[in-house]
Amino acid sequence: MTDQSGVLDDVRRGMIPAHIYNDAEIFRLERERLFSRSWLFVAHESEVAQPGDYVVRRVLEDSFIIARDEHGEVRAMFNMCLHRGMQVCRAEMGNASHFRCPYHGWSYRNDGRIVGLPFHKDAYGGEDGFKRKGQTLLPAPALASYNGLIFISMDPDAPPLEEFLGDFRFYLDYYTKQSPSGIELRGPQRWRVKANWKIGAENFAGDMYHTPQTHTSVVEIGLFREPKAEKRKDGATYWAGNGGGTTYKLPPGTLEERLRYVGYPDEMVERMKQNLSPEQLRVVGEDGFMISAASVFPNLSLVHNWPRVADSDEVLPFISIRQWQPISEDETEVLSWFAVDAEAPEEFKRLSYKAYLMCFGSTGMFEQDDVENWVSLTNTAAGTMARRLLLNSRMGLLEDGTEVSPQLTPEQFAGPGVAHVGYSEFNQRELLNRWADHLERPPGDAARLQVGQAPADARPAAVNGAVSS
Repeated sequence: MTDQSGVLDDVRRGMIPAHIYNDAEIFRLERERLFSRSWLFVAHESEVAQPGDYVVRRVLEDSFIIARDEHGEVRAMFNMCLHRGMQVCRAEMGNASHFRCPYHGWSYRNDGRIVGLPFHKDAYGGEDGFKRKGQTLLPAPALASYNGLIFISMDPDAPPLEEFLGDFRFYLDYYTKQSPSGIELRGPQRWRVKANWKIGAENFAGDMYHTPQTHTSVVEIGLFREPKAEKRKDGATYWAGNGGGTTYKLPPGTLEERLRYVGYPDEMVERMKQNLSPEQLRVVGEDGFMISAASVFPNLSLVHNWPRVADSDEVLPFISIRQWQPISEDETEVLSWFAVDAEAPEEFKRLSYKAYLMCFGSTGMFEQDDVENWVSLTNTAAGTMARRLLLNSRMGLLEDGTEVSPQLTPEQFAGPGVAHVGYSEFNQRELLNRWADHLERPPGDAARLQVGQAPADARPAAVNGAVSS
């Protein structure tokens, strides 16, 4: 593999070598050094709400069973039989107390422990030949959750999840903690696009600049109250911890009036007032910024928006969680969930889901606009000329590095991290700087498990439903 230090240096100064969006060697480095050590979202606890519930999710080529066992603990298990390597679970979701490999019939409890091995004595001489007791499906190296969002890391020495998220947890709460019950998910919808995974993550992290151009038609047909897409420049971008995002600037009013402006009914407003911190409420009620799109490094994004869903001036907010799952350097599988406060009125849930489908479902209007750009960018990045071009990603900076718009002060923006008003690429640079840091670090040595030699009481690590790390 060729030396990529020059590429990473260019990225750090905000001049992006265009070919990084479609390059096989770069993608190999991402697999080896980034996705092998970051915390990666795999599911939400509402998807495995009852004992026996499970979903099957991937981390690149690795398939994992995310299951709630009979004791109520959530576990993440590599979906590969200990015998000859067949996938143990071939359904995408369901409820099961056991998983049985279809190849030779080895079976496992939903906590990963092996319980069935056909002809154990005849084939292996019993425990003397193969120690069945204590054998488990290979657990994810690290497992943790935040507000019901379940993450795994392929690095057993990964920092605690809360440390990894850092101050971005302040903003993550807006999407996942509107009431004590948290959120419930519907989905995911899944589709593939011929585009590099980084483009979507960067776009959702802070690209307010594309809205007036890419999404003009969405505004012109009256989907939103704001008459011009340029309204985005009045909002702020912020970066904190390992994530960042965008906000809309709200019209003057009280906290209650501003939450009603984006479509929340009074009963949900009251729960938010009780469940969010004074600083979180101040960002909306006093500073006048409403949280919109965001990305958590490396490939998790969130959306909060409030379109019209009927022939009236009323709007309905929706929340979506999405993951940019890399397939190759030029293809991404998008997983998109609809998320809603679990305590929201049923009619609100119904209309909010409709708003989500209209905007960011697989056939959503925003979705179609964005993907057209991303596919074109990826295709163009594959040619030889792209290797001669450094894309300028220094928006918001003068040539000498001075900021065009100064950072907002704590009196202007109560949230943690660094925030700016107006168009900029501060967030995209932050995300790509972390990307460069990972690609620069050599990979660690992965531990190996020899089947038949595990400790007698070994079981996959679990998340018990509380915030853990």
